[in-house]
Amino acid sequence: MIRIVIAEDQGMLLGALSSLLNMEEDMEVVGLAKNGEEAVKLVHELKPDICIMDIEMPVKTGLDAAEELNGKTDCKIIILTTFARPGYFDRARKAGVRGYLLKDSPIEELINAIRVIMEGRRIYAPELVDIVYDEESENPLTERESQVLELVAEGKTTKEIAAELYLSAGTVRNYISTILDKLGVGNRIEAISRFKEKGWNK
Repeated sequence: MIRIVIAEDQGMLLGALSSLLNMEEDMEVVGLAKNGEEAVKLVHELKPDICIMDIEMPVKTGLDAAEELNGKTDCKIIILTTFARPGYFDRARKAGVRGYLLKDSPIEELINAIRVIMEGRRIYAPELVDIVYDEESENPLTERESQVLELVAEGKTTKEIAAELYLSAGTVRNYISTILDKLGVGNRIEAISRFKEKGWNK
């Protein structure tokens, strides 16, 4: 029997999910939580096989709860959310979440995902994989920004880059600031490293 805890702050959805999963012969919902904090407590107390969690919940979000449980329990976490945001998905993957599904998926998909995850596999909504793939495969920098970053990588100073590209030093600094924002990094070294790691410098 697959023992399940569900964490969802919308009472009607929590009840409906619980009833539908309990109808499956190999599944039993052993605990219900209305926020991430309750979910963490129930996982430690009841030691379920699976915990299905919403993201946007009061007190503690599903992602906060997943991060807290990561590495401290054998319970496999499935995020069930309305949000197909790559930032959320990235956090979920880092927190060791085994499944990430969208609430508008049919219930059969969730039931199938639970069984597949119990076999040791991971299940992610195709929409999310597409978003992440697109993000990872395309260079977000313009040609000029790429050019500036390549000169930074060669060890050139702001003044030298400005002279080479016939720009003012202030414009080069603006370019560098935009590059750091677009790549989601804190400094030039991280920017160079991310740019090379993605293969965008080819």
